[in-house]
Formats: sequence, C-alpha cells, structure tokens
Amino acid sequence: MNILGISRLLRPLRRNSATALVGIAIVVTYFVVAVFAPIIAPYSETQIVGAKLEPWSTAYLLGTDNLGRDVLSRLLYGARNTLGITFLVTCLAFLLGGSLGLIAAVLGGWADNVMSRVNDIFLSIPPLIFALLFLTVLGNSMPILIVVMTVAESTRVYRVARAVGQTVVAFDFVEAAHLRGERTWWIVRREVLPNVIPPLVTEFGIRFCYILLLISSLAFLGLGLQPPSAMWGSMVRDNAILITFGDVTPLVPALAIFILAIGINFSVDAVIEARTSLD
Repeated sequence: MNILGISRLLRPLRRNSATALVGIAIVVTYFVVAVFAPIIAPYSETQIVGAKLEPWSTAYLLGTDNLGRDVLSRLLYGARNTLGITFLVTCLAFLLGGSLGLIAAVLGGWADNVMSRVNDIFLSIPPLIFALLFLTVLGNSMPILIVVMTVAESTRVYRVARAVGQTVVAFDFVEAAHLRGERTWWIVRREVLPNVIPPLVTEFGIRFCYILLLISSLAFLGLGLQPPSAMWGSMVRDNAILITFGDVTPLVPALAIFILAIGINFSVDAVIEARTSLD
C-alpha cells in the first residue's frame, strides 16, 4: 500500500469521532507508560518499600502487595511486561499464520487442503487448554510460553489470511503473475499482501485483545513471567486475599486490562469505519 492509500485509509479518522479519539488516546497512553515505566514508577519493580498489604496512602498510592512492594510501581512495570509479551506474540502469530495462510491461498489444490486440515486440528483446541497442555509437557519458561502462544494464535490468523487471500487470488493480476512464471513467495509478497493489509490490520487489533487476555489468564495461573517480575494477571492472584476484606486493590490490574481492551476495540472500530467509508 502506497502513501496515498494509507492517507485515504486514515482520512476518516481525522473526523470528530469521539470513540476513535478515546481509543487511540488510551492505546497511546498505555504504550507510553510501558516504554517509560522505569522513569514514571516511584519505586523499582522488585523493591520492598513497606509492610505487607498496606492500604492506599500518600506514600503508596495503591498500597503494597503481599510482600510489601509498591502496587503502583508494579502496575506500571506490569504494563511493560504484559504489553511487551502480547505485542511480540501478536507479531509472531501474524508472521507465521499470515504467511502460511497467504501461501495456502496462492497454492490452492492439495497443498491448501493439507495445510488447512492441519490448521483445523490445532484450531479445534481452545488456546488456554492448548497452552496448559504444552507448557505441562515442555516446561514453564518464557521462550516456550511465547512459542506455544504464537502457534496457538497463528491458527486463527491463518484462517483469516487464507480467506482474504483467496478473494485476491481470484483477480486477473494474480493469474497474470502465475502465467509469467513468478515464484509463489513473489506473488504473495508483491501481489497478494498489499491488497490484504486493511483486513489484517483490523484482525491484528482484535487478536491483540485475545492474546492479552490469554497471557493475563496464564499469568493468573502462575504460567507467565516468574517472580519477581510483574504481570497484571499475577498481580490479581498475589493480592486476591484483599477482596475478602472489601479492598479493591486486586481489581486495579484487572481494570487496566479492561480499559486497554476497550481502547483497542474503539480503535479497531474506527479502522473498520474508515475502510467502510472508502468502499
């Protein structure tokens, strides 16, 4: 997609769409916080600053956790860890699933059938069950966790990429490339990919939310970054006992996940609206 095409896609976003502006503002704020967490946080990620489970105060705005660490600081560092892993897994899932999906669409025939049936096998397993199964067998380390989640989510990306790729493959310019004898990867990269970017961008935002929730669920179960690193899901688990005393501190990381998901959905809706207005 050239610069003119990108400009046309973003033109509707310049309108006074409240939800689009709110969504973009939320997403940008979260990523700024994630990048500058060491500067913004009042304490370090692992520093014990007070007694266990202290209430909210001027010294500790969100209190302390079960070990006496500042909850606000860990919330900010948790943004860096959670969003960093989520973004990495989403990119890898799109690289793997998107490439295979477009290749299957271009090849067609028996190659498409074999690849799609293998994908259906993995797709039939819920991502959380898939992750728990393979992490139990392969061990709980961050590289393995990233690989397992990438494979689990790439099956969803494969299905979308293959569907939109098949639509583009039916066009005459792709058939002309086949007749010229162009290689499969050249056709995928030069003819198909530029024409499927808009729907894949939309899917990227949606898939990011699903991966964020999956990572947070695994962290809540103790399968995310291991202590003392902070992740939003593990922070909910560490301070869960406070709920029995009417303290909402464990809900703060959950609220952070909720707000980010809302922001991403607003942004995705704006992109869909922009695409619709161009059609």
